[in-house]
Amino acid sequence: MLPPPGDAGASGLVTSAGSGAQRSIGQVIFANASPPTTLPPVGIPAWLWFVVAAVAVLAGVVVLLVGRTHRAPNNRERRRWAALRGWQFAETDQVLPTRWEHGVLAQHSGPVARDVVAGSTFTGDGRRQVSVLDLEVSGKPVAVLTGIRCRRETPVVAEFWLPEVPVPQDSELDLLGPVGPRYAFVTDVAAARRLISPDLVDAVEGAGQDVPVVWLEGDWVLAAVDPGDADPGRLEQLLRALGDLADVVDPTDTAPNRDARDEPVGQDEPVGQDDTGTEGDDARVGASVDRDERSGRAGDEPAEQEAES
Repeated sequence: MLPPPGDAGASGLVTSAGSGAQRSIGQVIFANASPPTTLPPVGIPAWLWFVVAAVAVLAGVVVLLVGRTHRAPNNRERRRWAALRGWQFAETDQVLPTRWEHGVLAQHSGPVARDVVAGSTFTGDGRRQVSVLDLEVSGKPVAVLTGIRCRRETPVVAEFWLPEVPVPQDSELDLLGPVGPRYAFVTDVAAARRLISPDLVDAVEGAGQDVPVVWLEGDWVLAAVDPGDADPGRLEQLLRALGDLADVVDPTDTAPNRDARDEPVGQDEPVGQDDTGTEGDDARVGASVDRDERSGRAGDEPAEQEAES
């Protein structure tokens, strides 16, 4: 029997019973609880990062060495060719590619010129400036660019692409249409139509089917060829073709390096005259004497006839 309410003994008994019940429940809860779960570590050890970095550096060094090994024979060959032609050679030029924006240069950003050759060559219309260089992007040669400089700028930028070569979409040029087997893209269609001629088509085709693009920009005619096909013999052929193209778009009636002093003296003067005029005076004196002799003989003939009669 429970003690009546208010009984101190009964109250203590209830309190003691409640505390015991709480302890029992807590023991049951903790007894049934599973041990805490520990997640496996997901971080990469620091030593593994060092290994990855070392492998990346090693791979970069190998690529660089392979590129230099591949460039070394071309560099020596290009240098010898320049020396034989009496042209200048430079291993690197970062400014020269910024002179042009179209053609193969529109496909790449930040190119660097390697194994640069600069000089001059004769075309049908005289001596013209020449540039040859390897176009390198991110350490890899993407094209060999050849160019011949004209005396005056062409009125339009014109690119002549092989039909199987993808054309840069952001070149800001308009399609002119087929020009021979190539497609022409120009800045001004009307001006380009006046420029296109059968001689120009023949000159462009003289570059060869291994040249994906030939273009006119500013006062230059240019072409790009694959680095694997750019031996000195092929470059000589390409420069001759570009020289013919330069003569078509930039014709001249006189050789650019000829001076008035090179003309033969008295070439356009009448025979019997020179710069001092002495021979001319002698000729005029001789002519007047001849006239006087003829007139004297003519005046003596009637007198002789009258004497005979």
